[in-house]
Amino acid sequence: MKYTTLPNTKIKISKICLGTMTWGEQNTESEGYQQMDYALDAGVNFFDTAELYPIPKNPKTQGATEIYIGNWFKKTGNRDKVVLASKVAGPPEFNPHEIREGGFGKCAIEDALNTSLKRLQTDYIDLYQLHWPDRPSNYFGKRGFQAKTDNQWEDNIRQTLESLKDFVDQGKIRHIGLSNDVPWSVMRFLEESKYQGLPRIATVQNPYNLLNRTYEAGLAEISLRENVGLLPYSPLAFGRLSDKFLNGQDISQSRINLYPEMRRYNKENALKATQRYYALAKDNNMSLATMSLAFLHQQDFVCSTIIGATQLGQLKENIASIDTVLDEGIINQINKIHESIPNPAP
Repeated sequence: MKYTTLPNTKIKISKICLGTMTWGEQNTESEGYQQMDYALDAGVNFFDTAELYPIPKNPKTQGATEIYIGNWFKKTGNRDKVVLASKVAGPPEFNPHEIREGGFGKCAIEDALNTSLKRLQTDYIDLYQLHWPDRPSNYFGKRGFQAKTDNQWEDNIRQTLESLKDFVDQGKIRHIGLSNDVPWSVMRFLEESKYQGLPRIATVQNPYNLLNRTYEAGLAEISLRENVGLLPYSPLAFGRLSDKFLNGQDISQSRINLYPEMRRYNKENALKATQRYYALAKDNNMSLATMSLAFLHQQDFVCSTIIGATQLGQLKENIASIDTVLDEGIINQINKIHESIPNPAP
């Protein structure tokens, strides 16, 4: 395994982070245990979850993922071996079956945090992330920002950081991050931290893969110049960037097929680009998944790549990708494909 540090901290984290959002829907608790056991044995010490998981949102299963992780901590005593990340959901449409008012008010964060700590059976979370902006923005595939004149959102970023600071001071949170966010917001959070002496965001967790490199347009420069690491999620585009869709395997249980609302990677240009990436990987004697992940591992602004898997074999392949280094020739060919079909699935 390769390691780095969580930006602006002394916390050592693996360059691969174990994603958990399928546990409770596509994966059982025992399968979650198997994945955590294997990942930790392979040197992965960084796990990511959220109060809303598993995904897609389901009132009957919401919170199950954190419960599984907490039970595993209790069973194994491995809490001190894991750098644990979780998230609070802000907007009403993403709240856990609408049990709270929307937004990142202090009471809402406190309720979410304390509930997560209880489920996770721990006293603290190493990296606590705001899962979405609590204002209209262009996340989830929107190519541009469309202002809504009837929106009543007022800039509450300082107040949000002040609330988070209280929980940092209490020892319940060590560091903070953002997720599904945009350049304006990242810089506003950094500005408030700098001038008000408030906790500084360490990371941004956004989608980033060969079919969606929009992070490079504005956020990558912020990551490099401000030392805010990217934690890429969906690095294999819900499995689209793997051999299984192209070599005749049974894909009936894939996320893209099980959940029609998640078919952003089924667009015509995304399929065309995938075919070309697949051919490139085969020409260089590697799987498409390995090539796709290796490309991300080599980006300077990527802190740790979040990988998720429904099968242990997939997890093993994905973790092993950390040992693959793409040469300049392959990188150039990847970039040529990207230039001809840029961001087909933002």
